[in-house]
Amino acid sequence: MGAGGPRRGVGPPDGGWGWAVLGACFVVTGFAYGFPKAVSVFFRALMRDFGAGYSDMAWVSSIMLAMLYGTGPVSSILVNHFGCRPVMLVGGLLASAGMVLASFATRLLELYLTAGVLTGLGLALNFQPSLIMLGLYFDRRRPLANGLAAAGSPVFLSALSPLGQQLLERFGWRGGFLLLGGLLLHCCACGAVMRPPPGPGPRLRRDSASGAPGEEAADGAGRSLRAAPPGGRPRRRLLDVAVCADRAFAVYAVTKFLMALGLFVPAILLVNYAKDAGVPDADAAFLLSIVGFVDIVARPACGALAGLARLRPHVAYLFSLALLANGLTDLSSARARSYGALVAFCVAFGLSYGMVGALQFEVLMAAVGAHRFPSALGLVLLVEALAVLIGPPSAGRLVDALKNYEIIFYLAGSEVALAGVFMAVATNCCLRSSQDAPPSPGTEGGASDTEDAEAKGDSEPLSTEEPGGPEVLEVPHPGTGSAEPDMEAEPGQG
Repeated sequence: MGAGGPRRGVGPPDGGWGWAVLGACFVVTGFAYGFPKAVSVFFRALMRDFGAGYSDMAWVSSIMLAMLYGTGPVSSILVNHFGCRPVMLVGGLLASAGMVLASFATRLLELYLTAGVLTGLGLALNFQPSLIMLGLYFDRRRPLANGLAAAGSPVFLSALSPLGQQLLERFGWRGGFLLLGGLLLHCCACGAVMRPPPGPGPRLRRDSASGAPGEEAADGAGRSLRAAPPGGRPRRRLLDVAVCADRAFAVYAVTKFLMALGLFVPAILLVNYAKDAGVPDADAAFLLSIVGFVDIVARPACGALAGLARLRPHVAYLFSLALLANGLTDLSSARARSYGALVAFCVAFGLSYGMVGALQFEVLMAAVGAHRFPSALGLVLLVEALAVLIGPPSAGRLVDALKNYEIIFYLAGSEVALAGVFMAVATNCCLRSSQDAPPSPGTEGGASDTEDAEAKGDSEPLSTEEPGGPEVLEVPHPGTGSAEPDMEAEPGQG
């Protein structure tokens, strides 16, 4: 192109050090999702020592998950202020300290504050930054990368559940908690891997609604920046709440709320359900491993499938199909009592659960764009936290009151299936309304305002888009024939 024409910025490497980042994200995801479920093997011993009911014990996992999700905006703000690596290092220390302190607990409240609040907060400060950094390193291979990283959850669940049972038998729940606290220090090593991707500093982004130059950018550490005033420096934007106005984001947030009401309930109740049905303790704990083994295969396979050129534009419908399959699995297996029936349930549940895990964050990235993903993820996790605080504790209370797991599976399955139907119908309605509405300047219609901007950027030679990152607008400097980004980074942030 001639002087002053657009220039392609350096995008995500889609490999290189990104594979190390992917490995660290694999470990962090495994701890974040596997740990709250794996500690359920300690519940019977805790119930005996504390004289509590199952609903009281279910609060440990629920608080842990609620902290993992509910502190999403806090994690977004910390990442935008300090970057991913420092936040993850602190998070690893907090997660470990929580389990170590929980081993000395003498009251339920102390257990809630240590294993629930402190460990949950530490896992949250590792989980969200790792996903943000993964999005900075991958674009073309992003669905596969998300699927591989999500496979950490079943791998760790299949390992942590039997490990927890062995620790419980050999050292008791106090010794088991202490050793698990030491294991969580590996999150600090994962945080040390999260260096910013190579390439130029911040870039000016095209506004998603009007197509005009926007005011936001993102640096290599995943932090959001605002455009600098004339002669000034860019200001960090700690939380972009304007993403809530995006229709695709609103649909996704409602779907996640409905999903979280029932998705985790069967996995949390499964071990104790099997024990109450007369299954030996070791065999009951192995059921979670079966879910994990199937999940291990399902997540990377579904990630690779979603990355196909024909399916990637329809990833939202693939996600809704996975939710519907998971809900129907719960509904059809509500009366499973024999060990063979429980194994069949675990295989079907692991397959559909793996599909949901592999697609959930890819759908969000596709809906809002990588540049708004940190803020969108934090807000979605907050919505999900509310559902997690309602779902599992309510299920535990119903188990205590009714002494019957059947209704729990019916409720959980109905909620997840409803989430899948809503996702498909709402996404289709949004697409139809966008196609029927007359296009406004700078947009071309679609389910998401961000997607509109990206589509426009693909067809206009003025703008370029870094794969997996913000769209870049090159602005010729006055008096020169070259085009350079109209933004400067603060020293040390490039």
